[in-house]
Amino acid sequence: MDASANAPISRSKAAAFSGGAVIGALGGLIGLGGAEFRLPLLIGIFNFAALEAVILNKAMSLVVVATALPFRASTVPFSEIGSHWQIIVNLLAGSLAGAWFGAGWATRLKSETLYRVISVLLLVIAVILVVGHDATAGQPLLTGGLQLFAGVIAGFVIGIVASLLGVAGGELLIPTLVLLFGADIKLAGSLSLAVSLPTMLVGFTRYSRDQSFSVLGRNKAFLIVMAAGSIVGTFIGGLLLGVVPNAFLLPALAVILLLSAVKVWRHK
Repeated sequence: MDASANAPISRSKAAAFSGGAVIGALGGLIGLGGAEFRLPLLIGIFNFAALEAVILNKAMSLVVVATALPFRASTVPFSEIGSHWQIIVNLLAGSLAGAWFGAGWATRLKSETLYRVISVLLLVIAVILVVGHDATAGQPLLTGGLQLFAGVIAGFVIGIVASLLGVAGGELLIPTLVLLFGADIKLAGSLSLAVSLPTMLVGFTRYSRDQSFSVLGRNKAFLIVMAAGSIVGTFIGGLLLGVVPNAFLLPALAVILLLSAVKVWRHK
């Protein structure tokens, strides 16, 4: 069951850095943490068990999210993020509970079942990535009490998904912020990070109670090297932003997710 006991040659520092850099660049290009691409890599290439891969993914996603907020501050200042604190609190009311529930659920699932769940969620994210990323700011979908209720429910679902996959949840949060609250896409990206960070910390805390959490200590060098590669890649992806057209990029990434979903589904 412990897939990390016999580390394969592919789990080298060079492979970890390169994988992190490529996925970080993809994330930087589309404004995501890249965790949905990193997870199939951890399972299919680096041969981590499902729950261990989710925990490693969560750790590296935390690094990316924590550094992305200050990187974006020149475009979306903290004061602007703070002025929308009601939206952050609204989504956090659901996402924190969802993250705790999702992490607890993941630690109780058999590996085979968790592989299936991850595959289905990757498929769903592939669809949302194409359909939801081109959403444009406008009038909020709902207002008043209905908006608050919808925000809590949306946050709860996103918190569960974020914990199960070890992702930041931006691929779900950004369309929610744009469509439900009418936020501008750049502001939505920073608000998403502000919601993601505490949500991921809650899920991470819940995972720390499981014995699989020891995967971080056993693979500390791997974790540091891949995290460094992810940050370098995110920086490069940000430089390339606007060069690669979304009309080509998003369908290509959706195909990658679909192939990853199939690979994870068949993983033994």
